[in-house]
Amino acid sequence: MRRAIVLLSASLLTLAASAASAQNTATPHNLILFVPDGLRALKVTPETAPAMAEVRDKGVNFKNSHSLFPTFTMANGSAMSTGHYLGDTGTFSNTIFSGYTSAPAGDTVVPFLENDAVLGDIDAHFTGNYLNEEALLQLARRKGYSTAAIGKVGPTLLFDHTDRAEKAGLHSIVIDDSTGAKTGVPLSDEMKDALAKANLPLVTPSRGDNGKAGDAKTPGTTAANIAQQAYFADVAAKVVLPMFKTRAKPFVLVFWSRDPDGTQHNQGDSLNSVTPGINGPSTMAAIKNVDNNLAELRKALDDLGLTATTDIIISADHGFSTISKQSKTSPSAKAKYDDTPEGFLPMGFLALDLAKALDLPLFDPNDKNAAVGDNAHPKAGNGVLGKDPTKPDLVVATNGGSDLIYLPNRDKRLADRTIKALLEQDYVSGLFVDDALGRFPGTLPMSQINLKGKAVTPNPSIVANFRSYVEGCNEPTNCSVEVADTVLRQGQGMHGSFGRGDTYNFMAAIGPDFKAGYVDPLPVSNADVGQTAALLLGLHANANGGLEGRVMSEALPNGIMPKAIEAKIVSKPAANGLQTVVKYQRVLTQRYFDVAGFPGRTVGLDEDAAGKQKTAGR
Repeated sequence: MRRAIVLLSASLLTLAASAASAQNTATPHNLILFVPDGLRALKVTPETAPAMAEVRDKGVNFKNSHSLFPTFTMANGSAMSTGHYLGDTGTFSNTIFSGYTSAPAGDTVVPFLENDAVLGDIDAHFTGNYLNEEALLQLARRKGYSTAAIGKVGPTLLFDHTDRAEKAGLHSIVIDDSTGAKTGVPLSDEMKDALAKANLPLVTPSRGDNGKAGDAKTPGTTAANIAQQAYFADVAAKVVLPMFKTRAKPFVLVFWSRDPDGTQHNQGDSLNSVTPGINGPSTMAAIKNVDNNLAELRKALDDLGLTATTDIIISADHGFSTISKQSKTSPSAKAKYDDTPEGFLPMGFLALDLAKALDLPLFDPNDKNAAVGDNAHPKAGNGVLGKDPTKPDLVVATNGGSDLIYLPNRDKRLADRTIKALLEQDYVSGLFVDDALGRFPGTLPMSQINLKGKAVTPNPSIVANFRSYVEGCNEPTNCSVEVADTVLRQGQGMHGSFGRGDTYNFMAAIGPDFKAGYVDPLPVSNADVGQTAALLLGLHANANGGLEGRVMSEALPNGIMPKAIEAKIVSKPAANGLQTVVKYQRVLTQRYFDVAGFPGRTVGLDEDAAGKQKTAGR
């Protein structure tokens, strides 16, 4: 029966591909992938974001959209750029355990990936391509498309991250935060001349006040990322699109907006309070800011006569939640720290709590492996545990709404002790364990959520999802609050959890290859975005792994409309009764993960239709 379903899936995808190819046979169309980082689906209205609302309402409204878990930027950027799930791309989060010391990351084994130099170093370590899959712009430029990626440092480069030294302008144009710096991708002479003629600098402006996160006593920013994103939008609209028009061949442009993500992270509207949290005026200004960027790009397409031949896909990498720093069970929350309000969880609480529970020394991999003393925490939250920090027994890669735990020695007894310690903490909501370590009560195997594939980076041993709940309004996905392991403060913004507030991202599309005025009821994901983009462009990757998204055929004219069903996976109960539950939807063999965790501890998990209670349909 399973073989029949697989064959049917392949047949449907072939039909969808044939339909799209037939539309593009004469003249391949252009494509813009526009990523409003951290945009929640239900925050888009004609009042808050008119440009994006227009694309959704006049084009395709993907009202049942999904970010991949862990719901982080680099993870979902890897899915969009390759069409593969994280078990294949190895980008399990924003910060991972690399298995070696990365010099550009600060001589650490837990590099933060939103850095062009770090990506280059990791590529070099893992045979030139750490994703282990071919990226969208790399494939497109090889086929003759003009290609460019503009925006937030890190995910922007993922779309063409290998062999990035400028070779007579053959590499994709890459403009991000590092442009003009030694670590940035070099600009071609053509781009330098074009920027100069447009009176635009060769160095990207800083974020200014938008980059200020504040501290426990000082509120963060109240300003959106206006200046930097105005530069990116001007480069795209006034330089890159006219250049591509002149070349008279099809193009692919990726525009990755830092807003509303950056402003939501750093916002100063709600210091140490979960209300209004990420629903204050700073966030609304950030949403309007990214909407203005999209409007500028669409106007440029109109002015250049490119609208009729250009598809636009909008897909946020993830949703967003307000940060909570509270726990009744955590030992670290009972200690005192100079930079943390009394009774709040400190940065690196998971590493601190595990060190205590497992009776293992804790060292800071972001501070030359210095020992972490009493009433102190790791500088970036990451921790290496064991007698010898250069040969750790356990590594914690801190990320936010979920953390990665690695057991380099694959010690099953230590895994069991670690899991039991995690099950005692009220901030944990769901645990996923590497299949190779075996089965543990209260947990589910990583393979069940597509975290086991052909990745070449080290596979996490345990992924710990953190508790989330609703406060501040009656719309769960707009008012999600989550415990987050981060330097940011209670009341600021974070993502990464398996709550529906983080998995429910905004998605829409418009253009000659998409239906008009269509509300898509089927589940879709960021891996589907990568696969659909490749199909529309006629690109064919040589896949190493099999954890691939599907073509969103139902959104294409004459496309196939498969059926979807809802289901769930439930672990065996732990000794204390806790069970990890995953709610998902399935289209043929493709799973779409709505929400997961312990019942009562995750937004959307206890609802009959996770994430679909108030969709964005118009």
